[in-house]
Amino acid sequence: MTTTLVETCQIPPPPCSSAAAELQLPLSFLDIVWIHSKPMRGLLLYKYSCSESHFLETLVPKLKESLSLTLKHYLPLAGNLLYPLNTADHKPLLRYVSGDSVSLKIAVSGGNFDDLVGNHPRDADQFYDFVPEIPPATEDSEYKIVPVFALQVTLFPGRGICIGLSNLHSLGDARSIAGFMRAWASISKSGGEDEFLTKHGESPPVFDRSVINDPLKIDSIFWEVMKKIPFTPSSSPLPTNRVRATYTLHQSDIQKLKDFVLAKKPGLVHVSSFVVTTSYIWTTLLKSAGAVEEEDDDHSTLEYFKFAVDARERVNPPVPTNYFGNCLGVGIAEIKHEKLVDEEGLLVAAEFMSELMKNMSNNKDEALKGAENWMDGSMKHVWARAVGVSGSPRFDFCSADFGWGRARKFEVVSIDGERCSISLCKSNDSEGGLEIGLSLPKERMTAFAAIFADGLKL
Repeated sequence: MTTTLVETCQIPPPPCSSAAAELQLPLSFLDIVWIHSKPMRGLLLYKYSCSESHFLETLVPKLKESLSLTLKHYLPLAGNLLYPLNTADHKPLLRYVSGDSVSLKIAVSGGNFDDLVGNHPRDADQFYDFVPEIPPATEDSEYKIVPVFALQVTLFPGRGICIGLSNLHSLGDARSIAGFMRAWASISKSGGEDEFLTKHGESPPVFDRSVINDPLKIDSIFWEVMKKIPFTPSSSPLPTNRVRATYTLHQSDIQKLKDFVLAKKPGLVHVSSFVVTTSYIWTTLLKSAGAVEEEDDDHSTLEYFKFAVDARERVNPPVPTNYFGNCLGVGIAEIKHEKLVDEEGLLVAAEFMSELMKNMSNNKDEALKGAENWMDGSMKHVWARAVGVSGSPRFDFCSADFGWGRARKFEVVSIDGERCSISLCKSNDSEGGLEIGLSLPKERMTAFAAIFADGLKL
């Protein structure tokens, strides 16, 4: 596969715009918790027939102009994370100053676009041709200055367009980044800001960190832990020695899983699509590990499933839905290995997940309960062993329409760097269905595919 880099440029907000000349944002405790995390990396793939000349002469200028206009409303994306060299006297912050910009790469690829948007197992390494690297950090007398966001647009002549994005997790969560992508798409498609400001269906972003209630000063507790860890910018995890594949649970599959669980556990009241999907994938992943002897034989080992919870509407007082930053709580299921790989494993997982979700839905502040203890070291074994979820059907990246229709696929490339993590999003091919993305060693992916398919037949 040959991919040619055509141009690397810097896109600032418009000069002499109404945007502030400088913006400084402290990191809330919900941002600090992610400060040493690997960047979030994703690819939006659009089926769109376009020549190279039309792409370079018409589409690229339009994308650049609309990106600049969008950054006027999203200044922190053009700015930097300031990480203090003297951690005793300073805390990290996000800062935009006039002249800051976003790195944008333009490329053309001779790769097989249809293979990239497929669901079958594909070599994970090939996707990194389309993922932008965040530019390297610089330093001044007080801070390490770290860019927070980067973009790449790649044309597959006559087949499609890929938009790759990378961002530091401390910049914002998936809801924040998805909102930016939809805003950029709206401004690009309509040719101006009016559609975004009046008909976009989303309000311009709110950056005010004071909306995050922190009476216990958890930000200082977290910073005391985080500042002891060396700050080292992350690189791509190549070679991954993995394959990527997508599995679809159609609405009919999800309904069968719900019916199965409710027939056995009629008292459960929160048997949602998320509950049955994650329970089914979790138990299937554990069984696939056993099939290729990847895990130890100690069936009393505790297994963990962790998922991020958008806490904006789950705290008191609620945080605005258009708040840009991190506002994520965490849900953790903890069950013995032997119970999950048993023939009743799905029921055990679904019952636990159902009760967990019910508790989070009914009790304000449950999503952030005990947040002050997230860093005390007692959770280290949980984070190390847990299966995690990246993405959510609620934040539909594929709805970002630049005039090329819905994206055909959203690949969460970040899960390559995790021990075991899945991505979850709406299905483009099945109304009401869900797509599950996985990145695994080839042998385990083969085992997973067989167990996944057999389980749905039963």
